[in-house]
This record gives sequence, structure tokens and C-alpha cells, in this order.
Amino acid sequence: MKHVLLIGLAAVLCLSSCHSEKEEKGEEGEKFLVTHPLRKDTVAIRDYVCQIHSIQHIEMRALEKGYLQDIYVDEGQAVKKGQLMFQIMPLMYKAELQKAQAEANFAEIEFQNTKRLADSNVVAPNELALSKAKLDKAKAELALAQVHLGFTEIRAPFNGIMDHFQVRLGSLVDEGDLLTTLSDNSKMWVYFNVPEAEYLNFKAKAKGDSLMKVSLIMANHEKFQYPGIVETIEADFNNETGNIAFRATFPNPEGLLRHGETGNVQMVAPLTNAMLIPQKATFEVLEKKYVYVIDKENTVRSREITIAAELPHIFVVKSGLAETDRILLEGLRQVRENEKIHYTEAKADSVISHLELYAE
Repeated sequence: MKHVLLIGLAAVLCLSSCHSEKEEKGEEGEKFLVTHPLRKDTVAIRDYVCQIHSIQHIEMRALEKGYLQDIYVDEGQAVKKGQLMFQIMPLMYKAELQKAQAEANFAEIEFQNTKRLADSNVVAPNELALSKAKLDKAKAELALAQVHLGFTEIRAPFNGIMDHFQVRLGSLVDEGDLLTTLSDNSKMWVYFNVPEAEYLNFKAKAKGDSLMKVSLIMANHEKFQYPGIVETIEADFNNETGNIAFRATFPNPEGLLRHGETGNVQMVAPLTNAMLIPQKATFEVLEKKYVYVIDKENTVRSREITIAAELPHIFVVKSGLAETDRILLEGLRQVRENEKIHYTEAKADSVISHLELYAE
């Protein structure tokens, strides 16, 4: 029984001691760090998912029917404009050319004979005109045969990079059959969609005919070393998404970018007289952002805010705060609603400029 009384007495003394320490701590006051929102001009970086296209990306198709006799290039190879890529068996077209050449030669001889007779008034002028017409027809058929023979050679229309083959050596190809694709990657067109509100802001801040520079973040999260320029905006908005397509052109001298890649375009949007607060000064409840505001009685009050933009370690506040509000910067998990606290105050500009040091 005595042991039970001793244990109970010890517990009471412990609780009393703890309570006394808590009161002492409350009187001294735990120091929390607070700051103010900061007003200043800044920039917001906006990301847009993009599709990367070659400035020229075409299908190479057979222009004549026949067997694929030769392939002079390889998949993934860089080719020059005019370089021979494929040869479709030309024997039949060579024979047609020889036939057309012979008929043209015969028509030429016939015309010359008729002309001498016409000069001697042996034949009527109409006979000479008919002979001339036959010669012109034969020359036209010769030219057509030459074109058909030329179609058996598939040459590169521009400098580019080969894609994989759709046919193999010896394949029977028909007119219009796909052989491969060819991409000119010297420059890349990057397409991305911009919401209507951001498009209006972009147009309002655009200066005359000046072109906006943008950056490209590649799929490996690395920044492409060359900046791009927004050169084209589509005419119409997409009624289903409310977006409009932008096209930026990026130089690609090393050929790093390829047709069909994806990434993110970053556009820098200037923000005038923006209200900035550290991201770490906020907390989230049901997808809404809040801060703890310290009132005149040093009491903690939660307040909902609206975010206009997000920067590294910083939120741009659209509504919910004033410049004179004191907001809790550290210890958000240690305070409760309507609790009085003791604090030290840090200047807003110093906090913003040293956010990485303050970051948890």
C-alpha cells in the first residue's frame, strides 16, 4: 500500500513540475519567426508541354512501278540535297526512252525533207505544218520518256536525315508506295498550347513586332542550350480546351533534337508590383492555400490566400494578404489557431533573397 502511495505522489510531483516548466516557458515565450509579404517587380516562368517537329519532314514515295534495284543510303544516315537514295529497275523505262528517241529522230528527218520540198514549192505549206506537228509530238513523247526514266531514281530533295526503310532491296513497289521519311533537323518547330488568359497577357505585353524568346526543357529535364523564338500563333482557339497553339523555332546545329520528341517550353512572363511570400509560409487544406497571420494581439489566425503564380521557393499572391500583414514563416506545425505567440520579425526583402537558407 505504501508503495502505491509513493508512486502516486511521484506522479503528482512530476505533473506539477512539467506544468511549472510549461508555464515558465510560456512566460518567457518561444520565439517564432515572422515576416511580411514583399511587393516588387519580378518574372514568372510558365511551363507548357510541347511537341518537337522538324522544319521539313516528308515521306519519300515511289514515282514509278518496278523492282527496287539498289539502295544507296542507310537508315539514320545524313544525306545531301540531290543525293541518289533509291533506284527502281529502269530497264523498261530505258527501252521506252530509246523508242521515243528513235521516233523523234525519224520525225526530224521527215520534217527536214518536207521543208526542202516546201521551199521548192513541191508540197503545200499545210504539209510542212503537219510534219512540224509530228516532230513536236515526237519531242514531247521523248521528254515524257526521259521524265519517267528519271522517276526511277529517288533523290533527296533537301539535306536531311533518313528514317527507317519501309521496303527492302528487290521489293516490288507500286507508284506511290512509301519508301522512307526524310527530316530536315537544321531547325526545329516546337508547338505548345497556351490558355486564352495567358495569350491575352502575352499580346498585351508584346512590343510591336518583337519576338518572344523561350527556352526548351528536354525529356531528360536538361535545358536545351539554344533559345527559341515564338514566330507563329494559330488563327483560332480550340473551343474544347480554350487553348491556342504557339510555334517556336529553335536552332539545332548539333542535331540533338529529332522529329517527334517531347519536352516543355518555358516562357518568361513579367509580373509588375507582385506580392511575394515564401512557399514555406503556407499550408494546404483541401487543395486551398493558407497562411498564419499574426494580429495586433499577437494571436495566430489562419487565412486563405489565392495564388497567381509559382516561382522557385516563392508564391505570387493574387488575393488574401496585405503588405502590412505579419505572416508566420517558421513553426507552422507548432502553433494552433487563436494561440498567442512571441516572435521575432525578419525583413521581407532579406527573407526572399535568402530563401534557400530558410528552406526546410
